[in-house]
Amino acid sequence: MSTSPSFRPRVAVVTVSYGSADVLPAFLDSIPDAVTGDIEVVVADNKANGPEDVAALVAQHGARHIALPTNVGYGAAINAAVKSLDASVEWVLVSNPDLVMSAGAIDTLVTTADEDARIGAVGPATLTAEGELYPSARAVPSLRTGVGHALFANLWVGNPWTRRYRDDTVNTSVRSDAGWLSGSCLLVRRSAWDEVGGFDPEFFMYFEDVDLGYRLGRHGYRNVYEPAAVVTHTGAHSTTSDSGAMIQAHHDSARRFLDKKYSGPLLLPVRLALRAGLSMRSALMKRRMARG
Repeated sequence: MSTSPSFRPRVAVVTVSYGSADVLPAFLDSIPDAVTGDIEVVVADNKANGPEDVAALVAQHGARHIALPTNVGYGAAINAAVKSLDASVEWVLVSNPDLVMSAGAIDTLVTTADEDARIGAVGPATLTAEGELYPSARAVPSLRTGVGHALFANLWVGNPWTRRYRDDTVNTSVRSDAGWLSGSCLLVRRSAWDEVGGFDPEFFMYFEDVDLGYRLGRHGYRNVYEPAAVVTHTGAHSTTSDSGAMIQAHHDSARRFLDKKYSGPLLLPVRLALRAGLSMRSALMKRRMARG
């Protein structure tokens, strides 16, 4: 982190705040030990008119604050932060604010990414607050598993499609190619990001990372999981206030992704079946949540 006139970093970190003053200090404090050399850090604020002085907190850590006029969603806020970066930035680490990076994590991701020009994104091993490994690299949902999971996940316990959907995780102990990497923390090649247009802002929350990984793959780029880089996700801080709304947002985003992937008139019956299944699944989950 530097403010000198000659500051032209090769790597930048971008994150989104939504009333995140409680978690941002630990996140920002972990960055210097995760990388060597100059780095720019940008915090896009989706709640800039809130009671917390996030701008002052960010400035104290030598980072840059972008106040957004309203809550535009995670993907659109990240897009705004990336757009503001200097042209010298080749690699962008997209991260949630409720995350702490281990020493050398960013350096490790960049080293891996530099090995192959076809690598569009690299994701680290992500630990939960309890130290358990979170499945942060998976296959893109297929038509068969997507339809079966959407229709039967809450009606037929142990159905084969849901088992396959949840088991489509790369080998977590070795470097592996994946269909998509968790948007909670991933390093993206700036030129590849620009080529595919960044996150689709129509995904307000959830599935923007699945969609990005899918589009990177369609453009010939690799999504690589690198377990030698480790981060800890301390908790889904910005999504705990309204669980019902989050369930709805998740299913709306799943429906949007599957509509995009399986577009065209011939697949309309498939899309209708998926929408029906996702709507039913969302209603059942909210009903169970209401019952406690």
